[in-house]
Amino acid sequence: MLIRIDPDSARPLFDQVAASVRSDVLAGRLVPGDRLPAARELAEALEINLHTVLRAYQQLRDEGLIDLRRGRGAVVSAAASPLAELSQDIAALVARAASLGLSASTLAALIKETDS
Repeated sequence: MLIRIDPDSARPLFDQVAASVRSDVLAGRLVPGDRLPAARELAEALEINLHTVLRAYQQLRDEGLIDLRRGRGAVVSAAASPLAELSQDIAALVARAASLGLSASTLAALIKETDS
């Protein structure tokens, strides 16, 4: 598992960490039961603050993608399985939107509006 961040991006680091994990779940590189790196180890490897990693992990927990357990660390939850199943549907939707000339941000806004 390779967590990627861009320190020069305007996107908050915790959000980049969470997005990287989400991406790995979506691509099937992470499956339920897989353990994420310990927050302290990840913070050191990425050269970011420990609390930044913890905030990302908490966000993923709040989304139901990981379980945080004392002594076990962060583990991909069973609830993450449907996300990987949606991978092809998401790719098809993005391709269809692009063929209609919609930008990714417009598509995201439409999805967010539909969720409300």
